Amino acid sequence: MKIEKLVREPGVGTRVNNRVDIYQRGRAYCHAGFFCIAMVAFLPASVQAQTTDRPTSLPPVQIDAPKNRPAQKRAPATATAAAKRRTARSNQPPKPAAQTAAVVDTGNGPNNNNSGPPLQQAPSLGKTGTKLEDLPVSVQIIPREVLTEQGTTTLRDAVTNASGINTGGQDSLGYFDHFLIRGLNAQVYTDGFSDGDQLGGLTHTLNGVRRIEILEGPGSALFGSGPPGGTINIVHYDPSPVFHWGSSLQAGSFGTVINSNYVTGPTTIDGLNYRIDTTFSRADGFRDLASRDYEVRPEFTWHVQDHTLTFALDARHIEQTPDSYGLIYLNGSPITGVSTSAKYSTPFSFADQDYIRPTLTDKWDVTDFLTINNRFSYTHRDIDVMRNNDSMSSTGTHIVGDTLVGRQLRSQDDSDGSLDYQFEPVWKFGTGSVQHTLLTGFEYQHQVLDTQRRTADLPNIANIFAPTPPELSPASLNFQCDAKHSCDNDHLVADYYGFYATDQMDLTDKWKLRVGLRQDFYHEVLDPLITVPGRFTNTGVPLIAGVPESRNDSPVSWNVGTLYKIYPGISPYVGVSKSYLSNFNSENTFNGIGAPESALQYEAGVKFSMFHDKVVLDTSAFNISRDNVATLFSNSLGQESVAFDSQLINGVEASLDAAITEQWHLLANATAMEAVVTNAPQALTTVGNHPQGVPAYMANLWSTYKFSIGGVPGFQVGAGVNYRDKTYSDTTNVNSVPAFVIGNAMIGWDNANWGVALNVKNITNERYFVAANGAGGFVGEGLGAFVTVRYHE
Repeated sequence: MKIEKLVREPGVGTRVNNRVDIYQRGRAYCHAGFFCIAMVAFLPASVQAQTTDRPTSLPPVQIDAPKNRPAQKRAPATATAAAKRRTARSNQPPKPAAQTAAVVDTGNGPNNNNSGPPLQQAPSLGKTGTKLEDLPVSVQIIPREVLTEQGTTTLRDAVTNASGINTGGQDSLGYFDHFLIRGLNAQVYTDGFSDGDQLGGLTHTLNGVRRIEILEGPGSALFGSGPPGGTINIVHYDPSPVFHWGSSLQAGSFGTVINSNYVTGPTTIDGLNYRIDTTFSRADGFRDLASRDYEVRPEFTWHVQDHTLTFALDARHIEQTPDSYGLIYLNGSPITGVSTSAKYSTPFSFADQDYIRPTLTDKWDVTDFLTINNRFSYTHRDIDVMRNNDSMSSTGTHIVGDTLVGRQLRSQDDSDGSLDYQFEPVWKFGTGSVQHTLLTGFEYQHQVLDTQRRTADLPNIANIFAPTPPELSPASLNFQCDAKHSCDNDHLVADYYGFYATDQMDLTDKWKLRVGLRQDFYHEVLDPLITVPGRFTNTGVPLIAGVPESRNDSPVSWNVGTLYKIYPGISPYVGVSKSYLSNFNSENTFNGIGAPESALQYEAGVKFSMFHDKVVLDTSAFNISRDNVATLFSNSLGQESVAFDSQLINGVEASLDAAITEQWHLLANATAMEAVVTNAPQALTTVGNHPQGVPAYMANLWSTYKFSIGGVPGFQVGAGVNYRDKTYSDTTNVNSVPAFVIGNAMIGWDNANWGVALNVKNITNERYFVAANGAGGFVGEGLGAFVTVRYHE
């Protein structure tokens, strides 16, 4: 494969001028979304017949009967079985319009119909179609219904509905999603495809999202190179064969306006359905951290004989305002005596991204016992960022008296291209009385990253208790590249090959066994295009322009788990898993290519299901050891460098999903864990300390109640709380952010077409911090109210 190297002109002025082009591209995304919505009006689908006699009723649907097929010759048994499958699929009628009104996004796709009792759902990230009740591992599913109740529009707010997960951790800069699961880094996937570079990633909205799946613990046996905390998989709605559309508008505090739209239905081509989702949002932001987001996502699904072909295109333009300093640390915690609007970060900081990803999948039902999945995606991201350094040190940013000195601003221009191909035959067969669902697979990933960074010194802030950053524009700054100014200009290329198999076995009706094995091959190349003074590998070898460094690894990941249903509704399970994570990304290669991170998890739990699955309780205990963990720190020269350590996490967690009555629903989860650094050759004094961003305790609760007023149904109230213990800013444990409890509430009303809700967040206006960064605490949003109006038909 030929690799084209991107050529860029260095210089900050060029990037600032390019913001005009970026803004224009953002408007283009917006216009493209409206064009996609309007285009549907010209699709002469079989559902055009509409009447105006009864404006409050749904449009009738005209269904064309399948055309008679010519008689076919006698075929072998396998071909006959295939024909039966095709006939069964083609004869499945679309759901009537009245049903569509009640559950607007229900179609015939597997992603749309995955609802019902929690343990009866089959997460797609399991890849074997196994229900939660039979999986010997902790997997949680967050349905769209809960997110709608909470007025949630981002993944960052949605994950509180799962146990063991929080925002923050190493290199969490606030302008992209970074999560910890069980105190360890997590990777975000979208419909089974990775985001690519795990550091410097994306913020994720809920544009067209049906549900969120979370696998807790190492998942390398299925997904290859990945962090040991777990896997978050965002699942979108499938196109529907029944025409319907919807729109929502949310407006509220901090200048927030979010418009989301969708339209879905059949085309004039037999078996070809479409869906288009758009989201356009803007916000002035709490602490004046403004943001813009323009998204368009068309998707097409075509059922052709034994094949289901799906094509989707995600296109986004994102503008955000980084706040690397937040509220700076003073005497070990975020500064007090200043308002939550106090700013220490550069006022013209920005983080702009353009993102596009086409995906193409083919599900081929070869026989009743063999399905072959071919899946392809290509992701391209351009990232243009100006942000402050995110650490405090005696030689870098620090406080002298009442003055903040040593401030710096990084100019960053990255390009990330990732190709992913997956070939996965899934076999169903029996050996004696044992039934197998055997996933086999091959995966190839090719990643190209081009990074450019330079750093400028900033004027001091004279009074930290009345901060006014003096810099007014980048034109007055001198961006440098030397031993005291972090920088690079690198070309990174990686190829990953994986061969894997996972067997989900029904030993008996009660006893389940799951075994997975994966052999990966990593080939990584770091090509420095400039020589940075003071830049060495961890073995002391200088990194010189034009002298590439490469590394090859061949890790073997595996997992074994078993579950036994000892009584109806009581299923204990145990499991052990081994995973590996490549330390090759845009942030961890300053000191060369490190060896892969490895992790080993032991897990034991019990799944309880009571009152016909109306109350489901999932409990687990875990022990995770983690080695060769890349940790960013500021060296003696004030540069951002990478050290490697080992960590150990022990914990317990529980999650509850209870339909107490037909009207009253309760979700709750709690986690307790202890995380410590067990080995740190480059920072011996940190041994025994806690890793960055890991709380000892977390708990979340959300409850809703539905009722009628004056015989009018559809009213609903809800309330919840979120608790998180204090977290540390790095492994020195010198600085931390305190624990917090915040409350949220909602009231709303829905009928078959309309919905309106008022969500109030942080109802006590608590001053809290969502994450502990190296330089300061990221301030959580204050009291806010948001009104959402929805319509669909």
